[in-house]
Amino acid sequence: MSKVSATRERTEELLKAFHEEGALGKVYDRRLIARLWPYIVPHRKLLFLALGGVLVTAATSLARPVVMLHAIDRGVLAGDASVLLSGGLMLAALVIVEQFLLYVQVYTTQVLGARATSDLRRDVFVFLHQLRIGFFDRQPVGRLVTRVTNDVDAILELFASGALSAVGDLVRLLGIVVLMVILDWQLSLITFAATPVVLLLMVGVRGRMREAFREIRAKTARMNATMNEQVAGMGVTQAFRREARAAGEFDEINCAYRDANIASIKYEAMQDAAIEMITAVCLASIVVAFGYHRVSFGTVVAFNAYVVQFFEPISQLAMRFTLLQSAMAGAERIFGLMDGAGAAERDAPPRPAAPAGDRELALAFEGVTFAYKPGTVVLNDVSFAARRGERIALVGPTGAGKSTVTQLLLRLYEVESGVVRVDGDDVAGLSRAELRRRFAVVPQDVYLFPGTVAANIAAGEEPDRDRVRRALTRMGALDLFERRPLGIDTPVSEHGTNFSAGERQLIAFARALYRDAPILILDEATANIDSDTEARLQRALDALLEDRTAIVIAHRLSTIRRADRIVVFHKGRVVEQGTHEQLIAEGGLYARLHELQFARGAAGSAE
Repeated sequence: MSKVSATRERTEELLKAFHEEGALGKVYDRRLIARLWPYIVPHRKLLFLALGGVLVTAATSLARPVVMLHAIDRGVLAGDASVLLSGGLMLAALVIVEQFLLYVQVYTTQVLGARATSDLRRDVFVFLHQLRIGFFDRQPVGRLVTRVTNDVDAILELFASGALSAVGDLVRLLGIVVLMVILDWQLSLITFAATPVVLLLMVGVRGRMREAFREIRAKTARMNATMNEQVAGMGVTQAFRREARAAGEFDEINCAYRDANIASIKYEAMQDAAIEMITAVCLASIVVAFGYHRVSFGTVVAFNAYVVQFFEPISQLAMRFTLLQSAMAGAERIFGLMDGAGAAERDAPPRPAAPAGDRELALAFEGVTFAYKPGTVVLNDVSFAARRGERIALVGPTGAGKSTVTQLLLRLYEVESGVVRVDGDDVAGLSRAELRRRFAVVPQDVYLFPGTVAANIAAGEEPDRDRVRRALTRMGALDLFERRPLGIDTPVSEHGTNFSAGERQLIAFARALYRDAPILILDEATANIDSDTEARLQRALDALLEDRTAIVIAHRLSTIRRADRIVVFHKGRVVEQGTHEQLIAEGGLYARLHELQFARGAAGSAE
């Protein structure tokens, strides 16, 4: 095998391992059901109503063959029409009551399931918001989407199929056994003799069904992850004409998903066919036995009805057991996320912090070392500080660690060693909510939420329309949005595609102005704005930055000349600090970057 082929196979294996989810080991169904129980308890009135309907429905179904026996033996054979009339009316009444209660049972069970799984889906979604950002760096989006959608839907399907009917099936089964023994215990033995065969069949299929549904969940997660990646990268796929390759990759995953479903269908079909065959053999055996065992005609009819009913709840239990396997596979994944790797990444409460530092400093890094992955240091013994109202520019080559500084300030990640301070407080001792209220962030890649322009500027609050207008006016950008028919009430489409890159960046600036936080983080904040808009924005920034601390990250050195101090990063270390003039005079890394960039700009102008 060539090195290229071996490398390709190894890459495919790593990608598969990243998306696939193997078996989680032995899972105790009772433990999972116990975890689901708290979601049912708030809706227990519906539960009790459904259980009542199940029990009464089971009782009415058991009474029907007895009424038929009475009507045949005392009505048909005796020629008593009144007995037939009363028997027919009683049978009709039982059917009507049974069907009405069945409606109540199915309705309440499904409403119970919808409410319980809605609560579960909400908790999973809220849980994901409590995790550290590093968790999402290692998880395919499709896998997490599967947890909130498909896995919860598998649990809902258990309720939708009438999960509580399993209780009624057991009651019916017990009642049928008693009534069959009362009618004729000898004929009952023929039916009971087939029971061990059915039980052995169910036990044999049980483990295989569980693995089949677990495999379906895993393949669903991988398919969702792949779809998310393919749609997000559609432009690149088309630009490089990778459509055929992408279709091939998806078809491989799609075929694996199909095969996993076929496996589950095969086991389910085997189970249903075997139960039907056993039922037919029992009925045939009993019919033959009637030739040697004298009973009344009514007993024949009633006994045959009970034989059919005997295997019906067994078949229903087998079907519901199949759905239970699917639901348990879904619950296994959900609680595996919440109790396993996800729990380890939960947004921890404030831990013991270092003693308070200089309160005059808006922020400070003291010997900070950090790595996203073990062994790959991104920041190495970084130290610098900013006084209140000071504008600090972070400069350096791509990958030098500038953006990492802002992520540590916001506690999106935790430092390995050293101390990060805000207003003299160690950020490790502050709750993330309290810490992040002190910051307003303007990123390079702006994310717009579903809603309106005003709602996006308010970002998490009920928008104050006058305050939104003031923020846009201070930036000189109100007219840009008022030109639209709905003004600041213009809806924002998915990813904000109905706005230009510059308009999205202006919304991000207005969001920072609206928040009015004491510390601003500007990460390439003017990268997507034309020179005319940037000039207007610069005037607004001058007013905004007054009496505020600002951290400015920029690759274009022309945007940071007016900074009070420039901190130069190189390979995760702070190598220079000073004003623009000081650093140019020193002739170090900053001076070389400045010379290189302006030489490139001059060459571009000449062309």
